Amino acid sequence: MTRRGFGFLAGGAIIGGTVFASRWYNVSARAGADGTLSVPDAHAAALSGAVLLIDIRRPDEWQRTGVGEGAIPIDMRREDFADVLLHRTSGHMDAPVALICARGVRSRGLTRRLTGAGFTAIIDVPEGMLGSGAGPGWLKRGLPVVAWAPEPA
Repeated sequence: MTRRGFGFLAGGAIIGGTVFASRWYNVSARAGADGTLSVPDAHAAALSGAVLLIDIRRPDEWQRTGVGEGAIPIDMRREDFADVLLHRTSGHMDAPVALICARGVRSRGLTRRLTGAGFTAIIDVPEGMLGSGAGPGWLKRGLPVVAWAPEPA
């Protein structure tokens, strides 16, 4: 391989890694933009009953960090996720529902998917539990969490 070829290969790897990292950490996210809530606002809205806050992460993530106070854990990988959510909203597809994940990447995607399925008031919390470009996240802000344990079979 020539130096020039190696340079192109190395440059491509650096650019690809940068793009991957920026998407992983949701660097371009902004809380408070249209259709989003900051973590403190999502917490306050959940406690007041203004929104149904759903933590869409995996059970191992809930166990590691806990679940944000006021949030309901529902694993987004469930095949019946939309049905479970509809049950939680008492059948109202227009009920305000805020979605939170680790860094706002999964919640952004699920927001689009649920909106496409007919839910009309889905709100993204792009900061997530661990932080992103939208802010430091639930945990670093010191917002309260509750321990999560699997339900007995």
